[in-house]
Amino acid sequence: MAKRAARRVASVERSATVALLDRVQRLRAQGRSLVDLSRGEPDFVTPREITEAAVVALRSGRTHYSPSRGLPELREAIAAKLLADNDVVVSAADGVLVTPSAKHALYAAFTSLLDPGDEVVIPSPGWVSYAAMVSLAGAAPVPALLDPATGFRLTEEVIEAAVTPSTRVLLVNSPNNPTGRMIDAAELDAVLTVARRHDLIIVSDEIYEHIRYDDRPHLSPAARFRENTLTVNGFSKGYAMTGWRLGYLAGPADLVAAARKVQEHSVSCAATFTQIAGTTALENSQPAVEEMVSAYTARRALLVEGLNFLPGVTCALPEGSFYAFPDISGTGVPDGSEFAEWMLDDAGVVMTPGPAFGEGGQAHVRLSFAASEEELTHALERMDKALRSR
Repeated sequence: MAKRAARRVASVERSATVALLDRVQRLRAQGRSLVDLSRGEPDFVTPREITEAAVVALRSGRTHYSPSRGLPELREAIAAKLLADNDVVVSAADGVLVTPSAKHALYAAFTSLLDPGDEVVIPSPGWVSYAAMVSLAGAAPVPALLDPATGFRLTEEVIEAAVTPSTRVLLVNSPNNPTGRMIDAAELDAVLTVARRHDLIIVSDEIYEHIRYDDRPHLSPAARFRENTLTVNGFSKGYAMTGWRLGYLAGPADLVAAARKVQEHSVSCAATFTQIAGTTALENSQPAVEEMVSAYTARRALLVEGLNFLPGVTCALPEGSFYAFPDISGTGVPDGSEFAEWMLDDAGVVMTPGPAFGEGGQAHVRLSFAASEEELTHALERMDKALRSR
């Protein structure tokens, strides 16, 4: 038999955001001057007290395996956080699984929940890896098509149109990557109505929870439907810990136990010293998070105001995350992929094409304001020059 990859792997594209990062690094190595607004991580350094906790752990020999489900003290801290912040009740003993990244928590959830022939409803546009993870689990991703004209609202009609007898899971992501939207009470009602009607499991990705603006409340589906909801969260975005690879999955004990099997037979556990750092993050680092969000707030205003000044570009204020998702349909280059390529080639500004995030993103691009105000200003000046010289 000829050598080949498994069909479920061969049919999946590379991560568009990772591939773009690779390209940026190659171009910079060739001497290109680029302003990179494609990054999906904070530009801040991890708060000092978190790093110091890890250093102390390393020096004291905390370098061995932890329990696969995670250190007891971190699971207790996660359960306490969910109760205090989200009104979500989980058991620290058997309702929390600490994972090496929220991304792995999602992967373990999908792998443990899905059989061939199952379907997962994924609001679109949505993060690039959701559909790929579902496909790698042997199931089928089905987009729930969000309308840019409504501000990408998640309605009962939109969700219901994507549900079939094969649907098993409904994915929710708030604050949303790439749109910056946060679900409101009416949208959560719609999610819960459809999930209850069809006995669906909700997988709620809340990784951007800490990054929200204008006192916007964060709503967790598990607060009202805990028996059928798995909550995914982590430390990468809110605590500037992307390189630490630390996340968690929380929910009903039977569903968490199934995901734990995936973890035990793949990565075993998250690194012990990073879990100790994560415990410190939950218990001591909220002031640092608030400082970062304050900086994001100023950057958000600068970027969105600048984007709306550009000819043919319109952009709503994101409610959470550190992404703007402008509509570029009036620029004369209405396709997000072509627009991003043009801006990279002619302006040296790196952005993520909207079509990478699925249907609904065709006339958009994603720009990150996890960048300095100087970088944002420079990018806007370059984009303005390119657009006005067209």
